Amino acid sequence: MGYQYRKRKVTPQPEREFKVGNGRISGYGSLFLGGLSLAAVFAYRYPSYLTTTELRAAYDAVFLQEVLKYSMWFSLFLGIITFLINRKKRLGTSGIFLTLFAFALGGYNLPTGSVEAKPLSLGMDWLILAFLGSTLIFTALEKIFPKYKKQLILRDEWGLDFFYFCINHLLISAILLVGNFLVAQSQWFMNSDLHNFIQSLPLVIQVLVLLICADFVLYWEHRIYHDIPRLWPFHAVHHSVETLDWLAGSRAHISQVFIERSVVMVSLYLVGASQAALDLYVTFAALQAIAIHSNLGFSWGFLKYLIVTPQYHHWHHSSEQPAIDTNYAAHTPLFDRLFGTYHMPTKHWPAEYGTTKRLPRDFVGQLLYPFNFLR
Repeated sequence: MGYQYRKRKVTPQPEREFKVGNGRISGYGSLFLGGLSLAAVFAYRYPSYLTTTELRAAYDAVFLQEVLKYSMWFSLFLGIITFLINRKKRLGTSGIFLTLFAFALGGYNLPTGSVEAKPLSLGMDWLILAFLGSTLIFTALEKIFPKYKKQLILRDEWGLDFFYFCINHLLISAILLVGNFLVAQSQWFMNSDLHNFIQSLPLVIQVLVLLICADFVLYWEHRIYHDIPRLWPFHAVHHSVETLDWLAGSRAHISQVFIERSVVMVSLYLVGASQAALDLYVTFAALQAIAIHSNLGFSWGFLKYLIVTPQYHHWHHSSEQPAIDTNYAAHTPLFDRLFGTYHMPTKHWPAEYGTTKRLPRDFVGQLLYPFNFLR
């Protein structure tokens, strides 16, 4: 007799939902914009230490300062609205305080001149832009096309995963520094003839080559974490998430983040595609990494057979027996099919997520968990 698939049960929590009139939308909106505004002011005030050289070259600091201006005033407006209609008043007060603190530090009038590049800095600008864009895009999509309609935006352990999101983005310069060092050490292995051939191909083909090569590397890197007992506790941190949404993919042990991104960087540079192809691949990979963890339930049609979708990756995160140690691929089901780790019951979604052995539920506990296991 085959496995009996069950439907996931999501317990409604109406008191924690965002509804018009209860002050939660305006309150969290004020807190969200106030926090990002304060972070942006710090980034403008100390750009050499709080922004990334690579990202600074890609955005218009003057234009973003205008965005900051309207965000700060809108945060104050939302805070006042919350203060008037929400009895607890903490959300409105917090949003107003953060925004006024941002004004006191110079607000949107700080200079945006040349910046002295530092070899190592915190990626505050990367954090702000990534969180703002991801929140607006994927929160909207999850509310319009949800798989689980009753799942909260601020679900259980949202704060923990937000902390992981911040750590991963703030450390982007350190991650790039390690990755670039490994790329430099791999120069002897690079083949200029291969690079010239790859760069002679149409841009779309170059991106596809990068995607397949990266997916092959990611598949085996991922599978090794599952197959080797001493390494599994590091990856188990990522699997400890019990409610998936766009933010859930941020939870990962810091050592795995450095290793995974460094290995992929080296493999991409070994291929030798053009910078334009690399940029397109990185953009696609970043969006897909968020999307496959998200609470999105719309049909992907024939694409679900070509690329990794939320349903496909959700099964990888399931703690149900048929799904354990399956669906390792990051971009396409190709290598799962080739190596016998494909699991995709198209009419079903997981009923349970997380690890079979529950991990600590705090950042420090999860940071130390793999080392406790090794002792």
